[in-house]
Amino acid sequence: MVLGVGVVGGAGAIGRFLLDGFVGARARSKFPYGTLVVNLSGAFVLGVLVGAAVGQGAYRIAGTGLIGAFTTFSTWALESHRLGEDGELSLGFANFAVSLLAGIAAAWAGQHVGAWL
Repeated sequence: MVLGVGVVGGAGAIGRFLLDGFVGARARSKFPYGTLVVNLSGAFVLGVLVGAAVGQGAYRIAGTGLIGAFTTFSTWALESHRLGEDGELSLGFANFAVSLLAGIAAAWAGQHVGAWL
């Protein structure tokens, strides 16, 4: 189990790095769209896993390993804070609020999709 979480966790971290870089390079904005896309897609996939009622072992490997390494709470918090420090209070608040609300909605939608599967 530990080895499985570690292996797919590495894949999740690489996926986050690539997707964040891809989105960020195209957005060319102070707003951290890359982190937003990563976290919303991760919340959706985690919701799918819960809704599909995957087994405990599969959930630990995919949910904790893959999606846990793919998403990033700490980067979201730091980017929100840095925007505020840089005088971009409205962007910092928007990043915080949009990520939180849309993340909950993505998890909810994913759970319903997973239950449908």
